[in-house]
Amino acid sequence: MHVMSRPASLLLIILCWAAIYLPGLGSLEIKGEEGRRILPAVTMLDTGNYLVPQVGSEPYYRKPPLVNWLVAASFKITGVRNEWTARLPSALCVLAVALAFITIARQSLGPNGSLIAALIWLANFGTIEKGRLIEIEALYVSLFGLALIFWLSWWQQRRSSWLAWTVPWIFLGLGLLAKGPLHLLFFYAVVAAVLYREGELRKLLSIPHFTGVLIMTGIFAAWAIPYWLAMRDADVAQNWSAQLTGRLTADDFKLRSWLLNVPRGLAYFLPWTLLLPLVAKTKWTSNSERDLAHALGWGAALPFLLVNLLPGALPRYSMPALVPACWLMATTLAAENVGWRGKILEPKTRLRWVLSTAIAASILLCLYAVALVPALQRRSKVKPIAAQIDRRVPESERLYALDPDYQPFLFYVRSRLVYVNRLEDVPASARYLLVQPDREREVMESQHWSPLRAQPIERLTDYRKRTIILARVGDE
Repeated sequence: MHVMSRPASLLLIILCWAAIYLPGLGSLEIKGEEGRRILPAVTMLDTGNYLVPQVGSEPYYRKPPLVNWLVAASFKITGVRNEWTARLPSALCVLAVALAFITIARQSLGPNGSLIAALIWLANFGTIEKGRLIEIEALYVSLFGLALIFWLSWWQQRRSSWLAWTVPWIFLGLGLLAKGPLHLLFFYAVVAAVLYREGELRKLLSIPHFTGVLIMTGIFAAWAIPYWLAMRDADVAQNWSAQLTGRLTADDFKLRSWLLNVPRGLAYFLPWTLLLPLVAKTKWTSNSERDLAHALGWGAALPFLLVNLLPGALPRYSMPALVPACWLMATTLAAENVGWRGKILEPKTRLRWVLSTAIAASILLCLYAVALVPALQRRSKVKPIAAQIDRRVPESERLYALDPDYQPFLFYVRSRLVYVNRLEDVPASARYLLVQPDREREVMESQHWSPLRAQPIERLTDYRKRTIILARVGDE
């Protein structure tokens, strides 16, 4: 079978990545939780406080700040603040994993196997969906993927223990700064399965491994300790604990959604989920190949099921399983003998399948950007609210947002935003304010601007049915 050279493989992967992840990347307004990743980044740049993420005027306790830092860095480096530069870090993280498959894993998977793994990673539903948004999943799954690729490659290649057991933990430490410790369950499930198959579980007690754990912990602690000291009056630990227990207890448990967790989790790996039965039809040429395939299968399946069966889980929590699934699928499709309906599939046929699927995904995403994005732009729900504010507030005026909570449209407001918690913090020179309905009376009756008074000039209700009031001090 023809073997593609390393430069040719790299070029193909970069072209496929660009065709899948860049068309229309910044054409649609922010949606879902994207605002919680972008607005803290904007505040960081405006205030210089990179330690404590903020949504509106309040500290954001629920997630560590790595995704906010990356968005802020993207805005700073490019000098542009828009959807494209906000989402670019996610797309670049996806590319980093694909390049790691092509380079770091090439010796372990072989030239064609590494190419197949990279293409499968780029062209599955889960990676495409999250990699085109600025969401935490693209970042933390990619960091997990880099850690696993580096460890598994170097372990198979019998590289230095100090290399194999320390460098991957740098990515795991960054993963802690992205979302927390969930990715460690998936990582150690694969590591333990591989070591168990090889009779090397004692390596988990080695000094290099403990050093790696210290490096990982140190990376997280470098942010967490100053953060906790700065937020000592807030119940940060209690908030994080409530988040974790919420995943276990699920106060808003819905049986129907829970029953669909596993099918939805499997759908993230489509279309390659349909080829997973080929793993059982593969005749491995050596015991080591067979043991690795079994280890990857069990190492991905067990945490996948465990996480999706938690009462408060969502399918996206199990997305780290995509990475060992890509490796397993690549190992299978690059193997010598793979059966399908009683026939042996030729290696070149399998490679052609993967290439055709990746090319099809590239074409579909390009068509999506050209044909569908313009129609979707006409259905914007967030930008029109910002446009209403811009029509009433002169660009030269500062707009004071009084305890605004999470308002995605604030990203698009033209005037410079100033967040304040208390009415007393609003300067007497302020002329325009955004006010929550429960504080409307307080603001309108305030003597803060005496003899002038604040008057509501616009009531804005967003797609979440949440209302905010635009007020002006003095006559309009």
